[in-house]
Amino acid sequence: MMVYPMPLINDSLEDLDKVLWHCSLDMASCFWVVTMTSRAREISAFITLFGLFEWLRMPFGLKNAPQIYQRLVDNALYGHLKISANSDPALPIDVFKDGEPATDQKPSVLGRRSYIDDILVTASDWDVLCENVEKLLEACDRWNLSISVVKSFWGLRKVDYLGHRVSADDLEAHPKDLESLANLPSPRTLRSMQSFLGSLNYFSRFIEDFAIYAAVLYELREADFHEIRGKEEIKPVPDPQRIGDGRSTVLDDGRGGRAMIAFTMLKAKIASTPILRHFDPDRALVVVVYASKWAISASLMQ
Repeated sequence: MMVYPMPLINDSLEDLDKVLWHCSLDMASCFWVVTMTSRAREISAFITLFGLFEWLRMPFGLKNAPQIYQRLVDNALYGHLKISANSDPALPIDVFKDGEPATDQKPSVLGRRSYIDDILVTASDWDVLCENVEKLLEACDRWNLSISVVKSFWGLRKVDYLGHRVSADDLEAHPKDLESLANLPSPRTLRSMQSFLGSLNYFSRFIEDFAIYAAVLYELREADFHEIRGKEEIKPVPDPQRIGDGRSTVLDDGRGGRAMIAFTMLKAKIASTPILRHFDPDRALVVVVYASKWAISASLMQ
């Protein structure tokens, strides 16, 4: 397994209040740019009716593919880095903190990391944006990287990036992703509930008191769904004050009933997800806390 630091999505969404223009780019056939080694060809071979075939280019689905391509893009756009020979091997190493340029001819193009094949180019004014795009295209030409023109957006005030809509003013969760979660039927198995929580956790920063409602769902076990199966399906409720509407009274008692109430409340909150402002270091911070007999939560606000 290849060890390489993948960027954090929240880190990729920082400092966007300082820019006005955006380009959201998608790389074309990203993994196919990487040539397979002889050993990689052998261990990734596959059998067909026409014989045994080997991949000449890195296919989608390999365990190490995201890390390998991320390193390639980081080297091309962030600046070709290598670990310093003086680094202590006993300590955790971050290539972007402990690394050093491999050559002087490959400076950072964007000044920020991208996420696999999603590239964000930003600038405070139009002329700087054009310069950054020109540097990006030169780096892509040098590293044989291709950009999908159809899937890319150039020179906009607001763009879609990593499941969010970003602009200089605010940060929004993508409405298309939220709509699919809001219309999701009530889970009838533990696996489907875990899938819902995994998808919802991506947008947890937008949902007030997410940890409190999600805690009830995380406590569920497969046996609890015997109480839920066969009951009347909970319909999406846009108004949390009407949480009892459209729900069978059989679900009022027991952990299964409480879980369905929490599930409906989370869906209601998804439908009214707020817009987050970018963090402003010059403004005062406020910590809003909530506590009960069984849960505690806190939110950092401005």
